[in-house]
Amino acid sequence: MFSLHFFFLFLQLSLSTGREEGALCHLERTFNPGYYRDGDLVIGGFFPLFIHKFDSNPYWKRFEHHPREIKREFQWLFKYYYQVLALIFAVEEINKDPNLLPNITLGFHIYNAYHSDERTLESSLLWLSGQRQTIPNYNCERQSKSIVVIGGATSELTVSMGNLLELYKFPQISYGHFDPLISDPLQFPSIYQMTPRDTSLPLALVKLMLHFKWTWVGLIASDDTRDEKFLRDLQEEMVRNDICVAFVQKIWIGQSWSYEMFVVLLNNILASKTNVIVAYGDANSFLSQMFVKFPHRVLRRMWITNSHWYIARKTGFKKFFIFHGALIVSQQTSKIPGFKDFLKTVNPAKYPESGFLKTFWKSAVGCPFEFEGKDGWSCSPNHSKDTMRLKYLDIIMSDQSSIVYNAVHAVAWALKEMFLLRSEMESNEDGDKSIVHPWKLHSFLKNIQFPDSAGNQVVLDKKMDSVASYEIFNYVTFDNDTDILVKVGEFKSQAPFGQDFTIQEKTIVWPKLKQQPPYSRCTTSCGPGFHMKAREGKPICCFDCVPCPEGYISNNTDTDQCKKCFEDQYPNKERTQCLPKMETFLAYEEPLGMTLASIAICFFLLTALVLWVFIKHQNTPIVKANNRDLSYLLLVSLIFCFLCSLLFIGQPTKTNCLLRQTTFGVMFTVAISSTLTKTITVVLAFRATRPGSRNRKWVGSRAPIYVILFCTLIQGILCGIWLLLSPPFPEADAHSDREHIILQCNEGSLIAFYFVLGYMGLLALGSFIVAFLARNLPDTFNEARFITFSMLLFCSVWISFLPTYQSTKGKMMVAVEVFCILSSSTGLLGCIFIPKCYVILLKPQRNIKKTLKKNSNS
Repeated sequence: MFSLHFFFLFLQLSLSTGREEGALCHLERTFNPGYYRDGDLVIGGFFPLFIHKFDSNPYWKRFEHHPREIKREFQWLFKYYYQVLALIFAVEEINKDPNLLPNITLGFHIYNAYHSDERTLESSLLWLSGQRQTIPNYNCERQSKSIVVIGGATSELTVSMGNLLELYKFPQISYGHFDPLISDPLQFPSIYQMTPRDTSLPLALVKLMLHFKWTWVGLIASDDTRDEKFLRDLQEEMVRNDICVAFVQKIWIGQSWSYEMFVVLLNNILASKTNVIVAYGDANSFLSQMFVKFPHRVLRRMWITNSHWYIARKTGFKKFFIFHGALIVSQQTSKIPGFKDFLKTVNPAKYPESGFLKTFWKSAVGCPFEFEGKDGWSCSPNHSKDTMRLKYLDIIMSDQSSIVYNAVHAVAWALKEMFLLRSEMESNEDGDKSIVHPWKLHSFLKNIQFPDSAGNQVVLDKKMDSVASYEIFNYVTFDNDTDILVKVGEFKSQAPFGQDFTIQEKTIVWPKLKQQPPYSRCTTSCGPGFHMKAREGKPICCFDCVPCPEGYISNNTDTDQCKKCFEDQYPNKERTQCLPKMETFLAYEEPLGMTLASIAICFFLLTALVLWVFIKHQNTPIVKANNRDLSYLLLVSLIFCFLCSLLFIGQPTKTNCLLRQTTFGVMFTVAISSTLTKTITVVLAFRATRPGSRNRKWVGSRAPIYVILFCTLIQGILCGIWLLLSPPFPEADAHSDREHIILQCNEGSLIAFYFVLGYMGLLALGSFIVAFLARNLPDTFNEARFITFSMLLFCSVWISFLPTYQSTKGKMMVAVEVFCILSSSTGLLGCIFIPKCYVILLKPQRNIKKTLKKNSNS
């Protein structure tokens, strides 16, 4: 109320400088043009038909002239001229209808609605007080004909007028976008909103973004409370669907564009690197105005707006393709029957008293309206409709023009109900029907329901606000200075989920002459085989693409988490799909298994051959020299050592898993203990040759056999405990090899396994030490030197086995053990028996008793 009181003081001061001609009603106010048509009842229309242009000169040039010398220019907003014409068309249509308001004619008074509280209040006072009077509570007219106001293109304009009109209980019908703040019947009881709720618009826009996978989007909106709420709702919906805001730019719509505004927006767009921008609000074609004044081809982006007027091509600007391919998500409204034909008949000659029509005529027809003479136009006032360049005739009828049209009809229907009720309660002689008190119209406006041109019910009751549905249009421009809107989809807010959004992607013409939707993401899309990893301190849409870890895949783009393959599967090289793992083991059919098995068989036959040679020459001195029975036992144990290696080859079963390690341990224990016993026998035989030696009783006795049995018994006990407590078993190892399932034997207890190996190593070490100490005994009886080399080879093989065995997996681990078995067995066979076979078979002359004695004496 303070601002209103201040404004009234300002008006009273300004009147002292005005020009009076006898009465205050003749005060001239020339700064606010209007269009008045008389009638029994008058509807006020407030439309933002123009705004003051902002000085686009650099700031240092704005102070070169005195403010009084600066001429204020206007920027005409052609969008609202169509709405004025819709009001005129509706009034004329109602006046011609004999059934709606018989004997009553409607008039109208059109005012410009400025984007400032003071000028809006001034326009409202002009309408309340008379055509040219601004004194509060004073009316030049003997009888007030004003009944209702149609206005409120923006929420700010609606509230500015509503605060004043509420004092007089004047109804105001707002045709702007729905604002939930104004729908409060306690705070704004005299304001009625024609447009349905647009609470589903954020969901419609997000559906569109999700369909084309646009996750990095810039937002531009007007700087008012309604648009702030819309931005808040839209950003919340975007967050719920993992869509990020690249930037937010708010536009003050009270002025046209300045160069500084353009630079700020340009920098925001270029810095964000977004290709999709959503423009929303009542900003009066602010985007097209900006690019007309500051053309910049770099900003050819994918624009999404809620009205085609924001990006409409300006007449005379050819090659204006900045918004080519834009998508418009606008409320679904009904067409006005006959309005298209009406627009084609509008010309200055038909409405000579309208100053507004001149500007509209120049914009729509392209015909200049400067006078050639006193009353002549530079082209005919009856310019043919065939030459008119009305580019939006098919679209105007589905814009806010239909809302204004319905608003006028809502007033007419309310008046009809009022007059019907009055005629029932009063006789015609009791008063003039045309006398209407505006405050009495509220009860009828609240309860009014009537069908629009499409058959839909129009309701002004604030408790029955409907939810809007939306149509999606594609804006296409051509080189011949023409442009069209093509419907490509729709969003029905009341439809079931999955059926609410439809889009015809193939019919859309995209920007930059591309045949596919633009790419708008903060970062490059993560393809199959990768997953998204959020960047610290960045929005969720800004991420790094990280390859899936081992054992995981992703077969879709932009996967949050990779999917783990089953144990019997492995990822391919690209990590895009899981492949079945093949079972593998050391088989006889593969080269490695075949080679090892062949070696084992060959050495088995070779050992058997050596045993046959020794049996055939058992009575020769060289066979009898080092305990013939121990040699036989050692050869037999080596035969089984070579054969036991075959248990490690082939598919593991429960039986061979139990036998392979225990058989290996026992057979090698027999072989090593036999070697140890042979070494001890060599030492005892040498000492027994000394006169009076007590060691003679051990030579030729059964004591060596008992030593072997004792040593083998210990190993058998260890193996028995192993088999009882934690026996080996077959298992399928799906983890060691990424591409195969390894069928192998689990040792059950590694401790038991290493105890078995450790015991054999202890025996080998003892045999090596004894043989090493006995290496210098006489050659005739000495076998210790060969045993020393065999034990050295044996120990070297199994010492290197341990780290190698631990570092390999699968069948290579089995192959390593088989190789060690074969190499150590071969070492024993080669070092101990091959030299003797050489003498027996190739040097028989040395294998006689005389030769041995001779060599001994020498």
